Amino acid sequence: MTATDRSGEGKRGIDRAGVVIALALAAVAAVLVVDALRIQANVVYGLGPEAMPIVVAIGLGLLAVGNFVNALRGGDAVPEAMDFRPVMLILAGLAMMIAIIGLGGGFIPAMTVLFAATATAFGRRSVITDLVIGFVIGTVIYLAFSKLLTLSLPAGPLEQLF
Repeated sequence: MTATDRSGEGKRGIDRAGVVIALALAAVAAVLVVDALRIQANVVYGLGPEAMPIVVAIGLGLLAVGNFVNALRGGDAVPEAMDFRPVMLILAGLAMMIAIIGLGGGFIPAMTVLFAATATAFGRRSVITDLVIGFVIGTVIYLAFSKLLTLSLPAGPLEQLF
């Protein structure tokens, strides 16, 4: 007779993959904290540039703890089969983004293509609509970073109009 938990299902052992993922998340969080604390900044008041990596590290640490607890409880019941098509679509979108920026196409067209590829990978089938949405989002991000934050993003012919 097998041991059962309150739901009547058989008890599962420790999810080893979940433990490995939790440890990897904790390691990335630790690297972020160490690197953030090494940032040399002369900030007179307020938060310096090390604040955001530490916030991200805290989030990763919380994910690591949650993943570790879930792994000790036995993890998910049955892992789903891996579908490589969405992964390949997103990787293709990233490759196209790098190519567009590398060939001088600029940030906005690169983000437009990346958004459409990612939306398609998540199951959307409105490519034209996704290209328009990606264009609008890419334009807003470009203007926010270049005009409001005065940071330079890769500029192509389209970005020269702004």
